[in-house]
Amino acid sequence: MDVRTAEKDPPWLMLTFTLPAKRASQRVEVWRLLQRYGVIALGNSGYLLPSRPANRERFQWLSSTIRSYKGEASVVQVQSIDNLSKAQLVARFNEARARDYQELIQEIEHISWATSSPRYIAQLGRIRSRFQEILAIDFFQSPLKKRVAELIARAESGSPKHQNPAPNRSRRQDYQRKVWVTRPKPGIDRSASAWLILRFIDSKARFAFAEEGKGSSSAIPFDMYHGGFGHRGDDCTFETLQKEFRIRDSKVSVIGQMVHDADLDDGKFGRKEAFGVDEVLKGWAHQGIPDAELLRRGIQLIEGLYHSLK
Repeated sequence: MDVRTAEKDPPWLMLTFTLPAKRASQRVEVWRLLQRYGVIALGNSGYLLPSRPANRERFQWLSSTIRSYKGEASVVQVQSIDNLSKAQLVARFNEARARDYQELIQEIEHISWATSSPRYIAQLGRIRSRFQEILAIDFFQSPLKKRVAELIARAESGSPKHQNPAPNRSRRQDYQRKVWVTRPKPGIDRSASAWLILRFIDSKARFAFAEEGKGSSSAIPFDMYHGGFGHRGDDCTFETLQKEFRIRDSKVSVIGQMVHDADLDDGKFGRKEAFGVDEVLKGWAHQGIPDAELLRRGIQLIEGLYHSLK
């Protein structure tokens, strides 16, 4: 990592800090603020933001707060990071904002459409407020921003939302010899979902990659941020496919728990087995492995994981 304080401002700011172990509540407070600021974590190194005046001020105020809690904090300017290119860092920020926007999309999809009811007014107010919060930390213009703005405008007009939900068909014969499309740089959920598709749904499936909203209309989307088979409620895409196609295999259920915990990192099932697989996939993606090869390797890893279960 190349850290410097040159005359010309480097493109990144990084906050590093420590707090005494007994300061658990303050640690939670700091973490919540970091989330609100839209940081990405760099392992144990620190928390990164683009170098902008507002972000510099936020980090400086937070550093002052940490020191008041008897901790140590430093804000440093970072020119470059040796194992992460600028494009890879921007992608990490965009992935984080995409998750924020997707959560908001799900909230809009469940809004009450009784437009004169207090519940509708309160829901819409919360959605608008949250949208503004995400906009403030959408540093690199996520492609989902426009989609969310359109959905909010439709909600404000009182018009029922026109969605393209996942097909309500779970017959496997309807999904044979299809092209399945997902986002580039597949991670644990997309790789495991592709494995599930090949092994239990469509053994002749072919896979394609497209940015959000740019896939072929004839392809079946999976783990895209909108439409097709993706996250539903608390389920990751793997769990959605498993339920949609009624796949009753005890080892698949176990893998679903592993994938859920690695993808959503919510500790729901307390399983850590797939975290390593996810890190390997991320490492290969950072090496520039092509998407098709990355998916092929991911499928092989999941196949090995499946056979390791008893």
